[in-house]
Amino acid sequence: MNEHFDSGSILIIAITFILFVIALFVKGFTHNLLLEAGVFLVSVKLIIMAYKNSKTSRRIIKELEEIKEKIEKEN
Repeated sequence: MNEHFDSGSILIIAITFILFVIALFVKGFTHNLLLEAGVFLVSVKLIIMAYKNSKTSRRIIKELEEIKEKIEKEN
């Protein structure tokens, strides 16, 4: 998990979740809850996108290293 999530992402997840739970108890189950849930989901979506980007970057780097090795072997 630490391979793709840095400490900043984990901190943002924790803070956003804590603020969401606090808003849930302070505001109650009103229409404002939908706004709070939306903010929480946007934060989660951004973190998921960062995770996927990290995985893709690592895969591309691995493939580039393989290509570089093949080119060096040919020379």
